[in-house]
Amino acid sequence: MELSKRAQNLKTSPTLFLVAKAKELAAKGHDVISLTVGEPDWPTFKAPSDAGIEAIQKGLTKYTPANGTVELRKAISEKIKEELGFDYGVKQITVASGAKYIIFAALQMLCSPGDEVIIATPYWVSYPTMVELADGVPHIVECGEAENFKITPELLEKAINLKTKAFLFCSPSNPTGLQYTADELKALGDVLRKHPQVAIISDDIYNRLVFDGSKVAPHILHVAPDLKDRTILVNGGSKAYSMTGWRIGWAAGPEKIITAMADYQSQSTGSPSSISQHALLSALKSSEADVNDVVKKLIARKKSGLKELATVEQFKVAEPQGAFYFWVDVRAVLGKSFNGKVIRTSKDFCDVLLDTFFVATVPGIECGTEGYMRLSFAVSEDTMKRAIARMKEFVSQLV
Repeated sequence: MELSKRAQNLKTSPTLFLVAKAKELAAKGHDVISLTVGEPDWPTFKAPSDAGIEAIQKGLTKYTPANGTVELRKAISEKIKEELGFDYGVKQITVASGAKYIIFAALQMLCSPGDEVIIATPYWVSYPTMVELADGVPHIVECGEAENFKITPELLEKAINLKTKAFLFCSPSNPTGLQYTADELKALGDVLRKHPQVAIISDDIYNRLVFDGSKVAPHILHVAPDLKDRTILVNGGSKAYSMTGWRIGWAAGPEKIITAMADYQSQSTGSPSSISQHALLSALKSSEADVNDVVKKLIARKKSGLKELATVEQFKVAEPQGAFYFWVDVRAVLGKSFNGKVIRTSKDFCDVLLDTFFVATVPGIECGTEGYMRLSFAVSEDTMKRAIARMKEFVSQLV
């Protein structure tokens, strides 16, 4: 049988591919250190874990509404009010099988063939493909070191045209760990205000994992509240609550788009897991102290990791302000050779690092920016130290 053009053009998620490759090498007996996947190494907190068990024991294992239980949507509304100061009714919130699927559903409901979605580099690896799967066109805006890896108002204004349907961004950023300041967001809001046809998708999945003592990262609605009627907030349990495998996320936004997303979910996934919903409900209500402890842990890991990375003089690192990623500049080693092979790209560098030194990382080109690699520091300080020692050994052998 012949596959559809959509299937033929489909790209495997680079991070999940690298995770699988690392597991294959580990299965062969190699001591592989994986710094690829955006997944905390600590377990799901006790309260949501116990709630998941309780859901099974109490028989809370049946279908729920496609957009999630009313009880959970009310709790999400209360959490958004607490963190961002905005009111959302239960009809303005939908729950789905992960924040990734939330973004996918939003793009499916927003994009018609040929519509453009603005995405700045470096981006999360799945953004462009999800736009393409919605028959949209990723409008990639190059944002490098000169822009501190963030889109500027000038670049945003230049990118918007009659085909622009949405602007999709993440702060704190995956892959850089950098976040937009309130002033930067206000400037972006000033541009977007002039273009009312452009929807805003704010990927807030890391907004609780910030390192400056704030409860939550700066948000575009803090500084441009009038854009609320065309902004979709995306979040989930995966990062802050370490619920990656539970696959549970949510969106809040204008009722029209949220209803469309819920209807789409009803025809695709059906409804999110009842067990995961019950667990998330508990996390939202009972895990605040756990999140605060995790932030302290990440700050310590960030400091330790930066200290170790500083010993590799060929590397430059943008100090993260949130999330749990190091964005490492490896351009100084490109063009050098290892065992007779020229390392021309970030992918070449990361391939040798995995195949020979058994450290799995994400090459920057997968995030749209050549010459960098992404490392997750959601691992123990000792694990990161061992990984960087191997990187240092690799670099020392380049000629």
